[in-house]
Amino acid sequence: MPPHTFTRYHREMEQSPSSAARRTEDIALDLLKFVAGHANLGRPAASSTPGFGLPSSAKPEDQVNALLELYGRCREAVESPAPAKK
Repeated sequence: MPPHTFTRYHREMEQSPSSAARRTEDIALDLLKFVAGHANLGRPAASSTPGFGLPSSAKPEDQVNALLELYGRCREAVESPAPAKK
């Protein structure tokens, strides 16, 4: 491997402090996908578990709003500090 390639790789890794924030967003998005999949959010079919998900007659706008709200809650959960161990 040429030396300039190695140096360029390390510069890309150290580029911006936003990489930690991006990682948090990725984790929150993965959590959203997991929760939404189990709660049948964003799917046209009705929820098989009572009390979870939106009614099947929900408008697409309502489904989008529910997903955005859930994503916000996922970000809060990921960004909140871990409880201190005793």
